[in-house]
Amino acid sequence: MATSNDIRQLQPQALWKHFQAICETPHPSHHMEAITKLMTDFGKSLGLETLVDKTGSILIRKPATPGMENRTPVILQAHVDMVPQKNSDKKHTFETDPIETIIDGDWVKANGTTLGADNGIGVAAAMAVLESKELKHGPIEALFTIDEETGMVGAFGLEQGFVKGDILLNMDSEDEGELYVGCAGGIDANISWNFKGCPVPEDDIAVKIAISGLKGGHSGLDIALGRANANKLLFRFLKEAIMQYEARLAVVEGGNMRNAIPREAWAILTVPADCQEDIEKLASEYADLFNEEYKATENPIKVNTQVVSLPDGLIPEEIQDDFVNAVTGCPNGVFRFIPDIPSVVETSTNLSIIKANATQIEVKCLLRSSVDSKKEELASMMESVFALAGAKVEFTGGYSGWNPNLKSPILKTMSEVYKAKFDKAAEIKVIHAGLECGILGAVEPRLDMVSFGPTIRHPHSPDEKVNIPSVQKFWDFLVATLEAIPTK
Repeated sequence: MATSNDIRQLQPQALWKHFQAICETPHPSHHMEAITKLMTDFGKSLGLETLVDKTGSILIRKPATPGMENRTPVILQAHVDMVPQKNSDKKHTFETDPIETIIDGDWVKANGTTLGADNGIGVAAAMAVLESKELKHGPIEALFTIDEETGMVGAFGLEQGFVKGDILLNMDSEDEGELYVGCAGGIDANISWNFKGCPVPEDDIAVKIAISGLKGGHSGLDIALGRANANKLLFRFLKEAIMQYEARLAVVEGGNMRNAIPREAWAILTVPADCQEDIEKLASEYADLFNEEYKATENPIKVNTQVVSLPDGLIPEEIQDDFVNAVTGCPNGVFRFIPDIPSVVETSTNLSIIKANATQIEVKCLLRSSVDSKKEELASMMESVFALAGAKVEFTGGYSGWNPNLKSPILKTMSEVYKAKFDKAAEIKVIHAGLECGILGAVEPRLDMVSFGPTIRHPHSPDEKVNIPSVQKFWDFLVATLEAIPTK
């Protein structure tokens, strides 16, 4: 084990050195310029065919090693963007600053930010395969897609025929020893109100209410953990403040990523001046209530108040009330588990982002399901709640899930390789998250696909970390799998 925070000392060094380079290169979603240059320069430096498609995804082709030319061509696939999340007290600009890595026992994490092991470890593994002169493998294509975390842009933009391989190994799952053969589909809900603001009542004061300290996490992988959603907590408080103390809303902001459970939310409201102590007391009571309710699943939850300058305007009262009621009634969290596999979430929704001011309200949610009809049912419920509140509701970015094929030839090969190498069976699973496999498989139906990876915990949050021993096992398994790929 390394004795410093230099992750390049870790094993396998061939992989970790590339992950270090990725961490040093800014790559939050929608800011792909630097990482695209890193990847294209890398491919060209090896003398390999390197292509960039119209969306910005990168494809690097490596010929088979001698004697392996007749093996079925394999696509190694990972996405190059990361979720940019940081603690509120952390000064970090994802568009320009490198990720600072820390070795903590058997884990690598970042200093107050997301790490980007999702999916940087997969990218680094593919780079190590492309660079190696010792590994044995058939024809390889490495497909690095862009902006997976914000709508799977690269996967959706893939044109038929761009990749030539018949087997796709997606390296974007997060539990070593598990082989994923199915995933949830998803759809985005976009909810909005537009209106003219109204003036602040005379003799009111303005108070900022801020909820923070929550764990957050991946809105698919972590949705069954029972963690709190900062938006839902805030609106429980706001509804009572409005009912009891004539509070009026001016500004609300909560969450910033569709696929991350909101960790922080805040609002500016006005109340009669003589209600200031009541609001502060109510905030203290809700802090106690929330911490009691979520003591088994959350960090200490903070509900802070601060007197601030009066806003220029308020949300009209009738819209405010409809807005608060709709958010309070909006489905959030697990909607249904898979009946045949009760431990796996089938359908869920995340009340992801709320932004409101004196002229406009926006609410964004991400709905997931491995069953299209249940996803549609949940969307209908959500549309009904917000339509009754007078909002405009649109659904965009819908995609189907990846239906499992338990008779998959590559699944059979990988299961046999794992058992022979580690003397135990790999678990075959379906994941409640939007892997790119479903979209890529729709573009290229011939693809035989499996998703796997090292053990990553708390992706999409500043608590993200990757298990070091699992990275070694993931790499060893990948190497052995490539050597065992069957002939065409």
